[in-house]
Amino acid sequence: MKGINTMRVFITGASGWIGSAVTDELLAHDHQVLGLARSDEAAASLRAKGAAVHRGSLDDVASLAAGARDADAVIHLAFKHDFSDYAGAGRSERAAVQGMLDVLEGSDRPFLLASGLAGAVPGRLLTEQDASPFHGVASMRGGSESLALEYAERGVRSVALRFSATVHGTDDHGFIARLVQIAQEHGRSGYIGEGDNHWPAVHRQDAARLVRLVRLALAKAPAGSRVHAVAEEGVATREIATAIGAYLGVPTASVAPEDAEAHFGWLGRFFGMEGSASSERTRTLLGWEPTGPTLLEDIAAGAYAAAIR
Repeated sequence: MKGINTMRVFITGASGWIGSAVTDELLAHDHQVLGLARSDEAAASLRAKGAAVHRGSLDDVASLAAGARDADAVIHLAFKHDFSDYAGAGRSERAAVQGMLDVLEGSDRPFLLASGLAGAVPGRLLTEQDASPFHGVASMRGGSESLALEYAERGVRSVALRFSATVHGTDDHGFIARLVQIAQEHGRSGYIGEGDNHWPAVHRQDAARLVRLVRLALAKAPAGSRVHAVAEEGVATREIATAIGAYLGVPTASVAPEDAEAHFGWLGRFFGMEGSASSERTRTLLGWEPTGPTLLEDIAAGAYAAAIR
């Protein structure tokens, strides 16, 4: 393996929303990036940044294994966000992660896995000490976090990167962008019930910097660790809806829980969840301190202008 300042890092999702920022962050600090690219467009984007390209997809397990085999570290950020077949996306995720982990087994190489903060604990914030409740291929995201951390005992320096429900910033096309579109379509910005459930949030650049710090500080975040990319522990969904309404110039209104799916579509199942989470342990371990704007500041500043149709 190369020295810590010249590691060759294989990144899945390297041209995606979080992955492109992580790629920029690593390249800016003199690391080599081998980015997975499914399309010609993604490949061209990576080459323009100065990254090497590895052609393949999440469904091509052999290609993923080859990318992992040729790298000093792996950062797995890609996921098939197909909410029309979420079970199928979970199966693909499981197979992809398994394929890369099997190649890395016994190598003592890092494997950083993008995960989520699902699994709120009633009455308190979710912390890095809370294990994922999802196990097995039929569970959320194929139980990939639990699978990856099991390999910490099999010679892989695996770490779960738990990202906030919204990783926001200019031109974000995730959950908040869809909420903006739904508010525009309905002529009102909705929240579910009382809107007193919460979503954690982090700015995209802060999230990218955290990923780099994790890779550098594996002695502090040892194999089997979980880190939380959380700048704001929980923003009330009513506040999110109010900020979107103010930006669009439309009223804000409650949507009854039984009407959530009809109003929000597939997003309704997520927007009503409680997701408050802490990053106190992550900040102490890594010396990470978010500096980007808050979610509500980004909404007010027009970060989601591109989502307006």
